[in-house]
Amino acid sequence: MDRIGGTSAPGYMAAGTGVEVFEAAARRLRRLVPYDAAAWFGTDPATVLPTTPIRAENIEPVHCESYWHREYRTEDVLTFRDVARSAHAAGTLRQATGGSLGRSVRYQEFMRPQGYADNMRAAFRIGGGAWGVVDLFRFADRPPFDERDLRHIARLAPEVAMSLAGLAVTNDREKSGEAAEPPGTALFDDDDRVTFADAHAERWFGELCGSPWTAPSNSLWTAAIYSVVARARAVAAERESGPAVVRLRGDSGRWFSIHASVLYDRRRQPGPVTVVIEPATSGQIVPIIVEAYSLTPREREVTERVARGHSTTEIAKRLHLSPHTVRDHLKSIFAKVDVSSRGELVAKLFGEHYNPLMHSPDAELVHIYGS
Repeated sequence: MDRIGGTSAPGYMAAGTGVEVFEAAARRLRRLVPYDAAAWFGTDPATVLPTTPIRAENIEPVHCESYWHREYRTEDVLTFRDVARSAHAAGTLRQATGGSLGRSVRYQEFMRPQGYADNMRAAFRIGGGAWGVVDLFRFADRPPFDERDLRHIARLAPEVAMSLAGLAVTNDREKSGEAAEPPGTALFDDDDRVTFADAHAERWFGELCGSPWTAPSNSLWTAAIYSVVARARAVAAERESGPAVVRLRGDSGRWFSIHASVLYDRRRQPGPVTVVIEPATSGQIVPIIVEAYSLTPREREVTERVARGHSTTEIAKRLHLSPHTVRDHLKSIFAKVDVSSRGELVAKLFGEHYNPLMHSPDAELVHIYGS
């Protein structure tokens, strides 16, 4: 049985870091689907907001802020959310606009000024969760992306998705034993610039984005911050629904949770965006970990009951199953997660991924020019 966290399934991209996954995918894709620029992002499978790794090819860092402003603060076609929810998880801008590229804000503000004539997007999806996305661009001297290009990336996508999901459950992590650490809070103005931040926010953003963290053009790590702030404004404007939350892993390997929301004055006029960043708890991380193991909805329910200490009989009663069926589900769960007991299962899902990760991965962000 193919599984993540135990023996890798045949065909997985052999890679030690997320950047290496994207490097391998780019090499293979470029041979089949020539392109002139690209942006690769790991995403939170629950929200399709960018996390890590990040790989940019021939795209200047200065575009990072406006890139995510357009994605969430303007009405456009072929957004990453649209692609992730689509039947084939891929599409081209020419197809989406019926050949009228001028309908797209992305084309008007980003592509046309740089000479790009077409754009193809794809989501790396397992079931309903997108573990990453890619944005590909072609200059006008190349033919537009076509159905053959879409088929090529569709064939590559599942392998990339499984590799990215596998990174979420790597086992080379140590427990630090540190106590829970407080969240940090920052305010972003209408231009999405930080106006106020407490000491904890300084610390966490510094760990996540490097120093100085207030200079976002220095690092594409801030893509996640831009996107969650932009999504908060989109939710406030009723262009999006649901919370503006993203979970991601920093340079140190520590998982963070970033939540953004719009503040209002007494007249209900929108004001600055407040951003709360904190080391993620097991409750925030485990949904990612559980999804990475490709557990079925019923297997997730059984896992949650096991984590609460319920016996097989109790689980059967609460889920309206027979004890025999529960035992079958447990066997399947143990095989997928590569454990042999309930205790190992709980420790692996709820203990191993709780404390900050102590290893420092190789570069999780890369910027490429002239590829």
